[in-house]
Amino acid sequence: MDYALTMLTASQKAHYRQRLLTLLDELSQQDENAKESSRTVELDQTRVGRLSRMDAMQAQAMSQASERRRQQQVRKIKMALQRLAADDYGECLECGAAIDPKRLEFDPATPLCIQCAGKADPS
Repeated sequence: MDYALTMLTASQKAHYRQRLLTLLDELSQQDENAKESSRTVELDQTRVGRLSRMDAMQAQAMSQASERRRQQQVRKIKMALQRLAADDYGECLECGAAIDPKRLEFDPATPLCIQCAGKADPS
């Protein structure tokens, strides 16, 4: 685990900051595109059949679940950007060890090293 002792360089931090901002922008675009899917479902059966209404309600529920996941991801990204500004980015919030750059490349918003993430989610 050579990465445990290495700090991120300024260029690496700039790279991860740009990746985080890009992810934030993509999530914002997805949120805008999903607004239509989560609108209220009409209950008037004379205009929409029962099965069509049920399909619309299921689509609405899936859209709302997706929105919650996007909001959670946005919070995670904003927290990572705050850690970048505070010069704490790339350090595990649990143990303080450096997070492997390969892990940060996979998920630049991750707050935990692989060992602590494994302890938090044993599945």
